[in-house]
Amino acid sequence: MPSKPAAPITIDAVYAAPGYLFRRMQQIAVAIFMEECKAFDLTPVQYAALIAIHTHPGIDATRLSAVIAFDRSTLGSVIERLQAKDYIERKPAPEDKRIKLLYLTKPGAAILREIIPAVERAQARMLEPLKPAERKALMGLMAQLVDLNNEASRVPLRAEDALEHLGKTG
Repeated sequence: MPSKPAAPITIDAVYAAPGYLFRRMQQIAVAIFMEECKAFDLTPVQYAALIAIHTHPGIDATRLSAVIAFDRSTLGSVIERLQAKDYIERKPAPEDKRIKLLYLTKPGAAILREIIPAVERAQARMLEPLKPAERKALMGLMAQLVDLNNEASRVPLRAEDALEHLGKTG
């Protein structure tokens, strides 16, 4: 049985590929976030880290990496930047002084409260071109794809495992 001839390689084929579209949407999402949140000088990853530290005070960097699904080696520079801005502090763990536990500072808690409306505007802008039913459908499908492909990630989301070791589940 003869094989079907391969489709011609064109830039239009690239533009229609899921990977390309996901990458472009990531670029757009970061650009919108940075525009809406420029007054706060925080990146999306720094924001996620602050939220996770706020939600789980005393989390260590390894567990933080699992909770926000971000590469542990790169997360170190994110933590350093947040500490330099006086948004978080690192304290040695009582049982093992080599482990540093992360806590929000008062300025960190304040910036988190102040940035939330800007983050909400950014999230709304990302979906604004779609009709409400399309937004709901897109979000459902994206959540499903992320969940079903979690193990394919270089840094799979491991929030439940990480939090179980913290003794906290909220």
